[in-house]
Amino acid sequence: MQMSVPTLITFILYILFMIGIGFWSYRRTSTIDDYILGGRSLNGWVTALSAQASDMSGWLLLGLPGYAYVAGLSSMWIAIGLAIGTYLNWQFIAKRLRRYTDVVNSITISDYFENRFKDNSHILRVISALLILIFFLFYTASGLVAGGKLFEGTFGLDYNVALYVGALVIISYTFLGGYLAVSWTDFFQGSLMFLALILVPLVTIFDLGGLNGLWNNLGAINPDLLDATKTVSYKFSEGVLWVTSNTSFDIVAVLSLMAWGLGYFGQPHILVRFMGIRSAKEIKKSRLIATVWVVLALWGALFVGYVGAAFHNAGIEGFENALSDPEQIFIQMVQIIFNPWISGFLLAAILAAVMSTIDSQLLVSSSALAEDFYKAIFRKNASQKELVWVSRGAVILISIIALILAKSGGSVLDLVAYAWAGFGAAFGPAIILSLFWKRTTRNGVLFGMIIGGLTVIAWKNYEAFGLSSLLPNFDFAAWYEIIPGFILSAITIFVVSLFDKEPSQDIVDEFERSKKPLVNE
Repeated sequence: MQMSVPTLITFILYILFMIGIGFWSYRRTSTIDDYILGGRSLNGWVTALSAQASDMSGWLLLGLPGYAYVAGLSSMWIAIGLAIGTYLNWQFIAKRLRRYTDVVNSITISDYFENRFKDNSHILRVISALLILIFFLFYTASGLVAGGKLFEGTFGLDYNVALYVGALVIISYTFLGGYLAVSWTDFFQGSLMFLALILVPLVTIFDLGGLNGLWNNLGAINPDLLDATKTVSYKFSEGVLWVTSNTSFDIVAVLSLMAWGLGYFGQPHILVRFMGIRSAKEIKKSRLIATVWVVLALWGALFVGYVGAAFHNAGIEGFENALSDPEQIFIQMVQIIFNPWISGFLLAAILAAVMSTIDSQLLVSSSALAEDFYKAIFRKNASQKELVWVSRGAVILISIIALILAKSGGSVLDLVAYAWAGFGAAFGPAIILSLFWKRTTRNGVLFGMIIGGLTVIAWKNYEAFGLSSLLPNFDFAAWYEIIPGFILSAITIFVVSLFDKEPSQDIVDEFERSKKPLVNE
């Protein structure tokens, strides 16, 4: 498709606005605390929307609608799992993490682990920072791939050119403004994503004659698309086929989809939002905002996919041919239904989703290099100005490596799922137990993180690790790797901590202080 002038103008205006926020934030960033946590100054609205926008990424507007287009109502389980995970994370982790990081004076997740357990060896800091860098490189690369595909599919740009354009914009405002720029751009991007995911389904369902028309058209394709307990697969060959591959309730499939919710407890780019809110008393408001945003946005994304399949069945102009790539359903629907000016802003929502995640990942990764390696190990007396510029340099370095990985393309959803599981299994149990169980020890968390991360890697690559030979009748592919990784990590932390030496009294005292309100509450 050729680039339309109205769509191009809306994209340029949007990009200039994002870069403008970067320059505005640059003038307000002078210390490493400003750059990494914005001086803990953000209000509840910005924290909530930036946390959820950085969470969802382009997957929300590309991957999830594509999956719903293929699978029908059985896709709802992943949305339910994510909604529950979002609420529980805000309910139980946010306030305690905000207080505890203040008590132990920490501004990164790795910093928190080291200070929480008084780890003078720096091994916790190094291992956790390495895990962050490894998984975020692939996570960031997946976002750059998604951005490249958006520009390529919408404007007909060469993939490599599209990749560099998207990366340049994101790197610019993250480099300049750090946490403030990332959080404020995520606030606006989260608002745009939300409006797009509400507007598009509402308008398109009306074109089908309401919900009855939607369900009737889905049922005409395959009645099992309306059954959340059936697994329906999609094949593209000389037309489109929706084939029922499972006719009974598949508890493993449901658990694997809902297990995405477990990942929330270990995502560094989300956890750092809890650490950066200006007061723990803002969290109650943020929890409500974030939960409502997630629930409505997820269901909006699902309905985009459902409507896309129904449009195909109903013979809506432009949908005569099946999509060879279901993840393009949002892009195709917007371009066919809306005029170029509106579609330009709606397509910018995809770019917003991509940007809002990559910028957060770059910031967390750069903080891992600057704070957890450079300052902690090599330059303990580095000045604040020096650390800010090291962080900015790290943004460039990480972006270059991610770009190299992204040039080969690949599946966005697979990369995201892999990184999500890695963080959830490596950090989720460690965060939960370190916040709520005072008997947790350094060695417990250390071995738990390693076991969780390695389990995800081995499970995902079960054939290469020889697991299929050990258990030839077990279906490793049916289970999302976060489930065994999370469980084994939690068990490891618990068992090792029980047999380890009890925490010192000063660690216990800080644990008790973290339960109490801060001065600004």
